[in-house]
Amino acid sequence: FLLAFYFNGYISTKQTTTHTTVQEENENVKDDVTVGPREYEELLGNFDKIDSLTKRLVLALSSKTPEPEVKAQPSQELYYKASAKYFSEILSNPTKLIENQVKYYKSTLENWTNIQNDILKNTDTTPAKELEKTDQGWDENLYFKLIKQHYTISSKIIEETIEDLDTLSKSDKKQISFFTKQMIEFFSPSNFLGTNPEALTQALETNGKSLVDGLENLVTDVENSTGDLTVSLTDTHAFEVGENLAITEGRVIFRNDLFELIHYKPLTDTVSKTPLLIVPPWINKFYNLDLQPKNSFVKYAIEEGIPTFIISWVNPGKEHSDVDFTQYISKGFFEAARVVREITKQEKINCIGYCIGGTLLATALSYLCKKGMNFVNSATFFTTLTDFEDPGDLSLFITDEYLDEINRQIEKVGYMEGSFLAQTFSFLRSNDLVYGPAVRSYLMGKKPPRFDLLYWNGDSTNLPGKMALEYLNKFYKENQLSKGELVIMGERLSLKYIDIPIFVVATHTDHIAPWRSSFFGLNKSTGDKRFVLAGSGHIAGIINPAYSKKYGYWTNSNTFSVPDEWLKTADRHDGSWWPYWSSWIKARSSSDIPAYIPGSHNDFPSLGLAPGKYVMKNYK
Repeated sequence: FLLAFYFNGYISTKQTTTHTTVQEENENVKDDVTVGPREYEELLGNFDKIDSLTKRLVLALSSKTPEPEVKAQPSQELYYKASAKYFSEILSNPTKLIENQVKYYKSTLENWTNIQNDILKNTDTTPAKELEKTDQGWDENLYFKLIKQHYTISSKIIEETIEDLDTLSKSDKKQISFFTKQMIEFFSPSNFLGTNPEALTQALETNGKSLVDGLENLVTDVENSTGDLTVSLTDTHAFEVGENLAITEGRVIFRNDLFELIHYKPLTDTVSKTPLLIVPPWINKFYNLDLQPKNSFVKYAIEEGIPTFIISWVNPGKEHSDVDFTQYISKGFFEAARVVREITKQEKINCIGYCIGGTLLATALSYLCKKGMNFVNSATFFTTLTDFEDPGDLSLFITDEYLDEINRQIEKVGYMEGSFLAQTFSFLRSNDLVYGPAVRSYLMGKKPPRFDLLYWNGDSTNLPGKMALEYLNKFYKENQLSKGELVIMGERLSLKYIDIPIFVVATHTDHIAPWRSSFFGLNKSTGDKRFVLAGSGHIAGIINPAYSKKYGYWTNSNTFSVPDEWLKTADRHDGSWWPYWSSWIKARSSSDIPAYIPGSHNDFPSLGLAPGKYVMKNYK
């Protein structure tokens, strides 16, 4: 009905405008606007398709399981408590509420007055603050201009009201601010057809086909979802692991029930004597470091003559419910390091730890250095938290209510479902990873783009139940590692025990491992430290190929204890930090030796081609 209404108005406007133009130019201008039965037939045909797709959508929704087996989300109680704290604070200081109400009424009246002046052609309205998702047509049409400016005014007043809550604790205020931001972003006029001029224009220009395509995209996403609706971020048919992703040549040379170890084929005649072992996160799969040849960090490392091994963690199921964080160290990292040392006949190795893999590496290094049995020559950390005092927006979910709900769900099946983690991370950047893609797909009718990083992002993994709870409690909630209170294998650990050279890469807009927190934690180690701040975020800032001219990075040779002081005098460099790291790691890799072939060691023959079996395992 909405489309038909606008369609008729659109045609009438075009016909009237054309007729006026012809009259004004004494019929010297030919009418080039053709509107006839064909357009109406096409529109009616698209309405029939919408009707058919709507029935398909209803069927898909009705066939979904009402209560999925694993739904580790916070109960409504978490939101109720946040709301209660907000209203309690507001009502205890009604003066501020009244002030904001008056400000809102005043701004709203000014907005109406400005729009009326525009209508009367008396004055020009000063453009309001632009929406984050600025689309065509917001200022050209007074109706949409009014909506945009009213949304901007309302959002600003709401945000200021939250800022004025003085007596709330820091954590409560942060939680309320986050939920409020989610509400504001959800109600953006861009997210709704009737208030999105670009989507309406697209629908009119395509005689409704964009809406048909959008509904088709929605139905497909619903049909493909196993629980809550997940917006497709990329064309899932464009990529396949082992075919056009994770295709750097290598062999699986070791496997246990926790991981596979991949040894990559060298691309140079000689290689560094000291090998490199990469410890990726097990929250996602390892191949974000080996996407396509053009942006593969793994391929870059072996092109630099660095003998490279990587851990591919298993995607855990019920059988892994009792696996804890210590086992990821002893049965995971320690075992992988043992195999690498035996194959290369080297006493020491270089290591990279990424995200939670970096947290594991730091914990293991603290243990090894304290015990005097360290076999790691140098360590590189990618977007790693070891001090969880301020873990960013993720701290909003580390509450007793939230952890209790996760615990109840884990008791049912033994693991935390990967899709829950993916949803949590997505809502930390809801405009980029939820609402923006939904608008493009469902309102504009555009197919998801081909984007390897987003494909990897959607290829989620589970977490063993015991390990997940231990990590959330001991690291995020209690910050035991940074405080020197974490006990692993009978040893009380501290970051100060780490006395080897480390290279730290944090990213400037990281929403998962904030760069200042990464700096604070790893700066507590006592060895030689090199800190790099890369542009962009948690993934894109790391996967920034050597040839790339994007993002840039900052370095500083001076020693600082405060991150912002470090940044003030840091040097900014264009392009990728990869070559900078390569020079650093090669200086700690001893002399070159003849390259050796994966799978040629008698004790560790090839068990199959990279990327192996574990990376293919999914739970639906």
